[in-house]
Amino acid sequence: DPAIFSDTHFDFETLASRMRELSFLTKGVRIRISDERTGKKKEFIYEGGIRSFVEYLNRNREVIHPEPIYISGEKNKVIAEIAFQYNNSYKENIFTFANNINTKEGGTHLIGFKSALTRSINQYLQSSQFAKNFKGKLTGDDVREGLTAVVSVKLPDPQFEGQTKTKLGNSEVKGYVENLVNEGLSAFFEENPAVIKAILSKVIDAARAREAARKAKELARRKGVLSDHSLPGKLADCQERDPARSEIFIVEGDSAGGSAKQGRDRRFQAILPLKGKILNVEKARFDKMLSSEEIRTMISALGTGIGDKDFNIDSLRYHKVIIMTDADVDGSHIRTLLLTFFFRQMPELIEKGFLYVAQPPLYRIVDGKQERYLKDEEEFNNFVLRRVSSKGSVSLENGRQIQGAQLITFLGGLIKFYDSVERLVRKGFSRSFLDSLARSGLDDRRKFKNRQFMERFFRQLQDEGFEISDIKVREEDGYFEFRVLSGPGVTHEFLVDWEFISSPELRQIISVSPSYRDLTRKPFIVSFDGEKKTLQDAEELVSLLLDKGKKGLGIQRYKGLGEMNPEQLWATTMDPERRNLLQVRIEDAVEADEIFTILMGDKVEPRRAFIQNNALEVRELDI
Repeated sequence: DPAIFSDTHFDFETLASRMRELSFLTKGVRIRISDERTGKKKEFIYEGGIRSFVEYLNRNREVIHPEPIYISGEKNKVIAEIAFQYNNSYKENIFTFANNINTKEGGTHLIGFKSALTRSINQYLQSSQFAKNFKGKLTGDDVREGLTAVVSVKLPDPQFEGQTKTKLGNSEVKGYVENLVNEGLSAFFEENPAVIKAILSKVIDAARAREAARKAKELARRKGVLSDHSLPGKLADCQERDPARSEIFIVEGDSAGGSAKQGRDRRFQAILPLKGKILNVEKARFDKMLSSEEIRTMISALGTGIGDKDFNIDSLRYHKVIIMTDADVDGSHIRTLLLTFFFRQMPELIEKGFLYVAQPPLYRIVDGKQERYLKDEEEFNNFVLRRVSSKGSVSLENGRQIQGAQLITFLGGLIKFYDSVERLVRKGFSRSFLDSLARSGLDDRRKFKNRQFMERFFRQLQDEGFEISDIKVREEDGYFEFRVLSGPGVTHEFLVDWEFISSPELRQIISVSPSYRDLTRKPFIVSFDGEKKTLQDAEELVSLLLDKGKKGLGIQRYKGLGEMNPEQLWATTMDPERRNLLQVRIEDAVEADEIFTILMGDKVEPRRAFIQNNALEVRELDI
């Protein structure tokens, strides 16, 4: 009901995330979700329940012990399940649920688990060989470093507290979970000495690093570098003292920082230039993080402090913290490093809606006396295509004329199509095969498991001179896979398998495929500004019309923010009346954690797969 909800749009990924969560929490239940608007489908079934949940959360990390530790029990109609596993990261990652509701603010079940875990590991430490070399006491932070855990309770009368009612308040749950974990860990540690030995080694390292971090923090405090009373020299502060009316731009590079300082409105805009790429906090312990000058500078400028005990969101000096980096690949990397820092070390900035990303333009276009800025490659292409459509048209062999909005759609689809073809050619597929595929009538990936369609496609390939072999059907989903040995334009054999079928490049080819028959109706007669030209090649058609569309334009492609003068930077990126800001939000904590782990963690293969699967989101790379 739009009268009640401001947004009545159902988001498939949000719903799928919740279905996945429910499937983990209810072991053995199969949940299917399909979006009839787009054809998207997902299915979830996890026989291991929350054990599988922990494995899923840790799948892109190096784990300390092979299997998650699992404890469960029931008392007075309260059912509790706990699963956890340590990895080699420096962050804790705990998800709690009550009656399958995500208790994001924790509650009594979380308190009970944390208390029991700290006590149990400390007790075992005292009786172990490690006690000789480590005389201190482990804190809760020590025993939770690198911990991934899921705590789920089910109870008849849950009491939810907190601002968003996502905190469990039942006092009896704390004691029950605490006793259950104490007893469960006592038995587990006795039966699995190798596991507890690996855990103790990990948490003792954490304790030693914590002590080093404490000394580093004390030293930093004595020098004043973490105090909001001693602002960094790099900071050009604003005059406004009300955080709600103040904003700070964290800017990549001294050059851009200088332009931003000159172009800003000093009444309410502060500028903090950062030099080079900051430390990747995903791979760094707290003490190493504090040794980074750029990170200490940020902490000091923001005024919140850092760390569980010292961080205070109420001390934040600006309620708009704006990341402003170049619109190229290096800028994207620096932006990701900064987002990783805020997500891991200051998540409350994101939760409160204080973190933003600026959208500087990639292009400056001068058309006669008019000047405009375009944020990325796609917006630039759309601008050029609009110019083409206003002055040109394409006639096909059958007499059909494509012009206006149809021409924009036609050419835009071709650009994306040939981008995808180029990527697949670089992966070893032949252009001639991809051309045959586009002409086959493929309009849905699922046709790769339609026997009738595939038999027809195989006949088409053979008629066109391709030799295929090793045809098989995947047992798990019924998709056909096969190998192309030779054919027109084939220099080496290649495999058409699930990786190809599920690729973003094929999705793009499918989206263009229904109109691909127009590309076979050669010649193309191009009319532009009263001139006519006949072409035989669709790629040449695209190239010619893009060149025509750019004619007479002054085009400047920015390599960095420093190339803009202060007035341009103000007009495009900093002026509240004209700029575009993206607010950083976490809608799926599991997904966000996974993405930061993949992009910034130690494992290379998941990162490579992620980049390949999301390649279509990138129009052009600056390398």
